Amino acid sequence: MQRKVLPLIAALLFSAIPSVQAATAQVGFSPEGTAQVLVLDVIHTAKHDIRMMAYSFTAPDIAKALIEAKRRGVDVKIVVDDHSNTGHSSRAAMNLIVNAGIPLRTNDHYKIQHDKVIVIDGGTVQTGSFNYTASAERSNSENVLVLWNVPDVAKAYLGHWESRWEQGKPYISSY
Repeated sequence: MQRKVLPLIAALLFSAIPSVQAATAQVGFSPEGTAQVLVLDVIHTAKHDIRMMAYSFTAPDIAKALIEAKRRGVDVKIVVDDHSNTGHSSRAAMNLIVNAGIPLRTNDHYKIQHDKVIVIDGGTVQTGSFNYTASAERSNSENVLVLWNVPDVAKAYLGHWESRWEQGKPYISSY
């Protein structure tokens, strides 16, 4: 009996110990395509929440991925620079987002809000020069850095995001 019980007890004890994942980093570049892939991977990986700050936002594939995340039950919120998102492509992307039920605010508190950041699930940060635009995906020389499993770094970015969110004004869809 003891031979059967001890392995069972050991298995139960070890399965109750939370696993700690090591911090890892990944980089991607445009126009080579790896930057876009990483950004989309971060969005697709989110389970609970996405907080995004953008200077310019026009990319339909990123808008679609954010909407899909919302439909999966992920809490998505976005704050963008007000001045650089007045064109047709930006308005189209922002209308899609807001019409899907995702809160989006524009921030005109600074000369430019030049942040390009996504934080997911309070532990992963995507940042770099990559604007969330088709030009960044296909034409520009850009970079993306993703820091996985870095809750302390994510907490700092979330504090920064929260301050920009509080300064922002809700975007109202034009259709």
